[in-house]
Amino acid sequence: MGQFISEVKRTHRCGELTGKNVGERAVLFGWVHTRRDHGGAVFIDMRDRTGLTQVVFDPSLANVPEPLRSTLDGASVAAAHQLAHAQLRSEFCFGVEGVVVSRGENVNPKMKTGEIEVVAVRLEIFNRSEAVPFPLDDDIDTAEDKRLAYRYLDLRRRPLQEALVQRSRANRIVRSYFGEREFVELETPFLVKYTPGGARNFLVPARLSPGKFYALAESPQLFKQLFMVAGFDRYFQLVKCFRDEDLRLDRQPEFTQIDVEMSFVSQDDVFTEIEGLLRRLWKELLNVELPVPFPRMAFDESMRRFGNDKPDLRFGLEHVELTEVIKAHPEGGLPLFVEAVEQGGIAKAIRVPARHPLSRKEQDELETVCKGMGAKGLARAKVGESGEWTQSPLAKTVTPGLRQAINAATGAEAGDLLLFQFGKESVVHTVLANLRLHLGKKLKLIPEHGTDGRWNFLWVVDPPLFEYDEEQERYVAAHHAFTRPHDEDVPLLETDPGKVKCYRYDCVLNGFEIGGGSIRLHDPEVQARVFQALGISEAEAQEKFGFLLQALKFGAPPHGGIALGMDRLAMLMAGAPSLRDVIPFPKTQKGTDLMTDAPGSVSAEQLAELKVRTLAVEPPRE
Repeated sequence: MGQFISEVKRTHRCGELTGKNVGERAVLFGWVHTRRDHGGAVFIDMRDRTGLTQVVFDPSLANVPEPLRSTLDGASVAAAHQLAHAQLRSEFCFGVEGVVVSRGENVNPKMKTGEIEVVAVRLEIFNRSEAVPFPLDDDIDTAEDKRLAYRYLDLRRRPLQEALVQRSRANRIVRSYFGEREFVELETPFLVKYTPGGARNFLVPARLSPGKFYALAESPQLFKQLFMVAGFDRYFQLVKCFRDEDLRLDRQPEFTQIDVEMSFVSQDDVFTEIEGLLRRLWKELLNVELPVPFPRMAFDESMRRFGNDKPDLRFGLEHVELTEVIKAHPEGGLPLFVEAVEQGGIAKAIRVPARHPLSRKEQDELETVCKGMGAKGLARAKVGESGEWTQSPLAKTVTPGLRQAINAATGAEAGDLLLFQFGKESVVHTVLANLRLHLGKKLKLIPEHGTDGRWNFLWVVDPPLFEYDEEQERYVAAHHAFTRPHDEDVPLLETDPGKVKCYRYDCVLNGFEIGGGSIRLHDPEVQARVFQALGISEAEAQEKFGFLLQALKFGAPPHGGIALGMDRLAMLMAGAPSLRDVIPFPKTQKGTDLMTDAPGSVSAEQLAELKVRTLAVEPPRE
């Protein structure tokens, strides 16, 4: 590589030079972003991860003023121009030495370095490039599958590089923040014993213990509780976790958590620490001052108003509970509503104000959206000038009394559109929650993806400790079995488990759950009662959680914590469409890596060594 790199060292990066550097010598290393050959001069936009610099190969040195021009070696300048003209092409990796000159009236305001250019004196091509399979511009419409197959090229694009650099800065801030607050950064194992509950685990065969398996840790939950027992009263970790789940835009099979646990704390103490961290991240990375404390909302209120426990508070279109209204009007002319409520279901509505008109075609499209989420349909009615309902089969049967009661409950006015769901509670909540988000984007109340500069943080608190599993016909832990119930609800563990609230909490931002945690159960007596409510015998508890239960008997302190999703935080701060834009080498929605073709098959010899047999049928070879 000649003298470059070994002797001629880089002096600047491509995004650093400004008018203050005019007249200076500069050595840059990078790639050919764009190339324009004007015959007498070759113009290259040179790129590295900091930005672009225009490099000019011009043997006439027309833009170099005296006396600087007379100091340059004309033969070297001509040789550099000839090499650039004959060989330098798109995405070639090269080094250049030159002088910084002003672009005069030809300033490019779109470039950070737009007031200068580097006149090349020496050029060395480090490596040539084949024609790239897609353009490496900021905005491209290349299919994501193709970009993922050539991820190392996709990562050369400025938006992805900026997102990953910002994520790197976030990591440093997290470590600095917790270090200043005397948290100890400790590591936990990836290969762990499988314990039931939570997400599905990836399993790893243990060669040295034939027939047995490790699980890849879905979180450090049990281990960070053991740190509290061990006396490390403030722990944190940036940790990789693994879950074998169905994927979507904000979920990957391997992901990174900011994991935190503290001893001798209340729920409020956890909130204070996390709010401080998020305030610092937003201030240092986005120059945004977050107001604290974040507002809080009870789980039940969130479900009633928004149908889920991660509401986007940037817009209205809140749900209106109509169950009691329907009960009060059993002869109100809406028999399907009444039947659903009598069978233990609920009825809810969304009011779309008249200022957001929807055509009949658009309303029909909304019904299609709802059916795609498991609904049987979408009942709807347009409100007339006198409160009457129009454009709806419901208008023919509803009584004036029930119609007026629904209008009053929803605050309906002339021109408004009412959208109804009724039936099983979980289905109604889910359908209307997703319909609300669909409407928010359709009506331009929130962007399709990314941020609009509004940061609505929220703590959702006091959820149920248990949820009823209809298939198993018993209560199961809504989060995990080591969450502390509210003290006043402990007597309900034996009599009415479904009403037990607990100290679990989620941190929500603009409709995304960015973190969740709880105050843990450290009292063995209450823990035993929780297991009993779950139908877990003492023997089963010992088999599944024996090492933790034993540890809790040795003076375990009161403790609690949280895990923040680093990938989701990075996605939201970068305004990226999906997690895949802030993870260097992500998986597709099918859990595959298109670049390396993972997961792949293994040989029969490898399986035999692991004492594993596969039931998968290999496709016939052609």
